Amino acid sequence: MSTILQHRIAEGEGQHLDFKYAVTDSKKIARSLAAFANTTGGSLLLGVKDNGRIAGVNSDEEYYMIETAAQLYCKPEVPFSVIRWDVGGKVVLEIVIEESRKKPHTAPDKEMKPTTYIRVADENMKVGRLHSLYLRQSCGKQRPVSLGDRHQKVIDFVTQNGPSSFTRIWKKLLLSTKEAERIVLDLLAIGTLTIESTHEGSLISISHEEL
Repeated sequence: MSTILQHRIAEGEGQHLDFKYAVTDSKKIARSLAAFANTTGGSLLLGVKDNGRIAGVNSDEEYYMIETAAQLYCKPEVPFSVIRWDVGGKVVLEIVIEESRKKPHTAPDKEMKPTTYIRVADENMKVGRLHSLYLRQSCGKQRPVSLGDRHQKVIDFVTQNGPSSFTRIWKKLLLSTKEAERIVLDLLAIGTLTIESTHEGSLISISHEEL
């Protein structure tokens, strides 16, 4: 079984895998749990250094820290399961998080403000209000969308100008933020638009399927 773990470690950190040498702050680790739950799931390997070397952990202490993070600091709580790996006398805990159907999950940022995170490559990325609303929408029943002239104006604007921030869209089209949110969420729901978050903020694009 340890060979399977070593193969996974050799693949390195990424969208679905994160290494943690140790858990020293439940609030901070809550961001990783929330990010995986808000995206497509993933695993934390506790007791593995960033370079892939197995250091091992105290399984009871680490489990308690993860449990605190998931139950106390993630809102709503993030369910998880645990796989214990024994490698050369050292213990690695794999914390497995499935993609949630109760998005968005928040975790405290550095100022202890509840914040929505998603997993992008090997990072936990903060996202804003629109992306959080989109995550919530994605977990609900698909609602009927009736397209109007203003929907088409947004489509035309993004088609002509390329990936655009939400602020740029509503300002250029002279829409209220509430109306712009509704329109963009409608178009995200039917797959006409996509949303991608970066360190500079979220960008709205035309879906590749629409091109």
